[in-house]
Amino acid sequence: MREFVVEADGGSRGNPGPAGYGAVVLDPATGETLAETAEYIGVATNNVAEYKGLVAGLKAARALDPEAKVRVRMDSKLVVEQMSGRWKIKHPDMKPLAAEAARVLPSSQVTYEWIPRERNKHADRLANEAMDAGKRGRQWEPSASSAALASTEEDKRAARVVGDAAAGAAKARAALTGASTGARVTAPAASAPVMSTESSSAGWGPDLGAPATFVLLRHGETALTPEKRFSGSGGSDPELSAVGCRQADAVATALAERGTIQEIVSSPMRRCRQTAQAVAARLGLDIRIEEGLREADFGAWEGLTFAEVQERYPDDLTAWLASTKAAPTGGGESFTTVARRVAATRDQLTSRYQGRTVLLVTHVTPIKTLVRLALGAPPESLFRMELSAASISALAYYADGNASLRLLNDTSHLR
Repeated sequence: MREFVVEADGGSRGNPGPAGYGAVVLDPATGETLAETAEYIGVATNNVAEYKGLVAGLKAARALDPEAKVRVRMDSKLVVEQMSGRWKIKHPDMKPLAAEAARVLPSSQVTYEWIPRERNKHADRLANEAMDAGKRGRQWEPSASSAALASTEEDKRAARVVGDAAAGAAKARAALTGASTGARVTAPAASAPVMSTESSSAGWGPDLGAPATFVLLRHGETALTPEKRFSGSGGSDPELSAVGCRQADAVATALAERGTIQEIVSSPMRRCRQTAQAVAARLGLDIRIEEGLREADFGAWEGLTFAEVQERYPDDLTAWLASTKAAPTGGGESFTTVARRVAATRDQLTSRYQGRTVLLVTHVTPIKTLVRLALGAPPESLFRMELSAASISALAYYADGNASLRLLNDTSHLR
């Protein structure tokens, strides 16, 4: 039975905006291009264009051999996970496209694999050529394709997918076996090990398993946020403001474009649940509520500004700033207490979601605490981090206990 690799991609310049897709059928043994297809599809979203690219790629493979085994490789986590049956398809625009893709070839002949964007260059070039043609009022033509010509030997090697993942991991392990046993390796990817100088015992081997990746999203603004008032889990539980709702929509759009989120876990506080719901609606995912992600209880300081607390409770505030063991006035939670709660929640979630990418929608204190613990930073570092409303941070947790800070306070999606 013949085997093909289909690489597909789609893009939208505006999301929604002028959109196009590209797909290529490759020989898995040689990396040779067997067929190319691309089309400008007018105004559409990234996800619609990606699905249309998948359908076109599958049809091109079927035209070559309807009995062939096909391995689809895409950099859209959304499409790969939905077509693999691991994610629900809730968006009304996606359901008919997914159904169409499923009808092209029997499911027993098709498998799906996510690849990084840099390994999907051929299809990406085709999609951009299609959008460029559309901008000129034309449709893409095969004779105008420069994608195959621009493919490098590295691209062709990447197309040879038989045993690809296993071979890559084996290469990394072989390379690392010769490393000094006095070094410990944390590998965010099999091809990019990172060395750190920690002692290890003889016989130790590198853990190259996929980490549990937590994308940490602070909720959008409430009426209290611009005034910098204490707003924890012991106050009025405010809802998102109009600005906060727009921020939630913006971050939902950004995360949908990235297509990497597989699960959503939220603090029980209303502002977090509303932010999480905006994302869940775009990604077609359910939300799991986790009590351990709630904000600290600020006791009698809830709803007050820093200046108001300083005026009313000066001694308590001084003690709180001097020690993470000090609690706010009136039975609030100390940062030490919050750290114990957050660490226990982290351990539960990393165990549950090993190898998955999970969006945690939470608050300033839990996010800062997770970052501090991951870095091994002192408690006072909590006062030296800035976390804006609707900002994104990211941490990766490996099975060997190592953690890696990937991102902190990204607000580019709000600009």
